[in-house]
Amino acid sequence: MTRIAEIAEEQWGLVTRRQLVVAAVPQTTVERLTAPESTLERVAHGVYHLEGAPTPDHLELRAAWLQLAPEVQAWKRKAAEGVVSHRSAAALYGIGHLPADQHEFTVQHRKQTKRSDVRLHRRRLDDREWIQLRGLPVTRPARIASDLLYDHEDPAAVAQIVADAIRPVFDYPGTFAQSLSPHSGRFGLRRNDGLALLQWLLDLVGDKETPQWMREARESMMRRNADQAPAASLPRPGSPT
Repeated sequence: MTRIAEIAEEQWGLVTRRQLVVAAVPQTTVERLTAPESTLERVAHGVYHLEGAPTPDHLELRAAWLQLAPEVQAWKRKAAEGVVSHRSAAALYGIGHLPADQHEFTVQHRKQTKRSDVRLHRRRLDDREWIQLRGLPVTRPARIASDLLYDHEDPAAVAQIVADAIRPVFDYPGTFAQSLSPHSGRFGLRRNDGLALLQWLLDLVGDKETPQWMREARESMMRRNADQAPAASLPRPGSPT
């Protein structure tokens, strides 16, 4: 029980059957503890909640995430093993109004799931595009907006997510402008013009803070462009000027 409690303490009161096996908990003990009305209550296939531990928020989402790499303890996982994304990520932040009917994750390598309520997206994820939120790896709002546009979500719904994220500073206008750049041409705007697409989306929401947010986005993009500009080459000693 000490070994089980140590694992559950760092995983919101949850453990997986595979983790118990790795921790060398005898199979007979596992069967006894996971029996109906015993110490470990089943919340998903192979995932259990320890009796007496507080029930965490987003319980089903957390259990689905644990199932992605059931033998690996939460604190040892890497982003490649699964990051909460798309609608699920928006729901975790509490931004936008899209229902999260499925548990969505972005993975780096091919994975399969038999669950009809779990959707896996295989796409490269930069370390700057996700954070730890409530103990889960979650894509940042700017990445959420980009992912949803790749999924052809309603632009008005994505716009609401953008505004809801900027208002409490969950993410920055400049970060959104950069993340939205690849999508601008699809909306009849100049290609790779993230500022124009950000303006268009915010106009759909009509938030009074839009002018200030756009000023911040332009300033951020100007700084980024200045940082990326190649330094002027200096003449070599003795060369003509």
